[in-house]
Amino acid sequence: MVTKRSINRSGIAALAVTVVSALTLAGCAEDSDSGSSGSGEGLDIGASMEEYQEAFADVDPIELNTQSPGPKGSATGAPIEKWVAAVEEWSDGKITFEVAYSNAVAEPTEIDDALTDGRLDVASTLPIYEPSEYPANAALIETGFISDQTVIAGALQSNAWPNEVAFNNDEVMAEFEDHGIVPMVPIFNSGSQMLLCSEPRTGLADLKGAATSASGTAQTEQIKALGGSPATVAYTEVFESVERGVVDCANATLTVGVLGGFIPAAPHVTVNSEVGFALAPGGWSFSKDTWDSLPLVAQQLMWDRLDVYIASNIEDKIWPNTAEAAKLVRENDGSFQDFEPDALSALEAANAKLLDTVRDGDGVSDGGALVDAAETAAAKWFDEVEALDIPAEVGYQDFDENFTPGDLDMTAYTELVMNEIWSARRPS
Repeated sequence: MVTKRSINRSGIAALAVTVVSALTLAGCAEDSDSGSSGSGEGLDIGASMEEYQEAFADVDPIELNTQSPGPKGSATGAPIEKWVAAVEEWSDGKITFEVAYSNAVAEPTEIDDALTDGRLDVASTLPIYEPSEYPANAALIETGFISDQTVIAGALQSNAWPNEVAFNNDEVMAEFEDHGIVPMVPIFNSGSQMLLCSEPRTGLADLKGAATSASGTAQTEQIKALGGSPATVAYTEVFESVERGVVDCANATLTVGVLGGFIPAAPHVTVNSEVGFALAPGGWSFSKDTWDSLPLVAQQLMWDRLDVYIASNIEDKIWPNTAEAAKLVRENDGSFQDFEPDALSALEAANAKLLDTVRDGDGVSDGGALVDAAETAAAKWFDEVEALDIPAEVGYQDFDENFTPGDLDMTAYTELVMNEIWSARRPS
């Protein structure tokens, strides 16, 4: 039975009080719209579908190209497919999309180039794969482990606060501008990062020397702190790598585990509800050239329907993939376990060091202010999520048996994030 919860996070709450002023960074952007305004008349925020369809009556048809990372109908591609369907319906068919599946147009590291050279108009970008080109984005991404690691509240919180910080940081936004990109959702994730191993590994003795896949510099440092040996392995190759003994563990989300098909080979999962690994998130981005060519009402509609994308990323992607992963773990005689105290202490120390590295690094001009803003926003959005009266955490092990997306109406959450984060940047 799903019950309501009340979790005491006094340490985070206290942090929010002590550094609340850090959200207003020196050099941060004031609230503004998403970029150049389109031509023609627009609609007020909150316009109905009927009002939008009427406004599109005299708009010439608009055809756009996008792609999904997964096959058609997959949970991984659900946010894209649902957003596309909503935009097409609300525009009365005046906006249509040609959707390529399984990254058929551009591989992850090439998507930003595909947005600028015309192959794609809107797609998921991955600055984490190009930190030298997106140093400010990389710095923000490297603070992502401060999120709650639980499957319900953590998913809601961690997909809100990084966007608030990103939109408010001039340097982060300038990197998108410099690459010819309009960030619709600057940062979204696919769930908490954890260790998926071929055998149980929860303490430093178990983890010593364990070859572990990593997808970023922060994860590499965390794995080293646990005594592991970081390895660069694409998620599509993890299954074979685990089966052949090339790697012992994958540092990944359960969504990636399901997409990559490697959970049967690595069903022993180690995760802590509060101390986590750095994420490898993506962003939902538009080609600036295409965006600037669109009529204002089209820009506004696609911006307003981000509520569909944001909700679907959680309720149609993270949670169903978590449920599928829980089932696969049990079917393959695996389990979800916490870190032993020595490993947890080592990971906490590594995370503190990583935050110091961001503070002292040159990813942004004021790393200390960026970290303060991230910590404050994370604390704020944990409290915001808790205030929504969300269901109790049910844990990862039996998630598929104890929770369904229908247990939580996402409307209040999406209205909150749209009102507090996205509405101020709406094209006008």
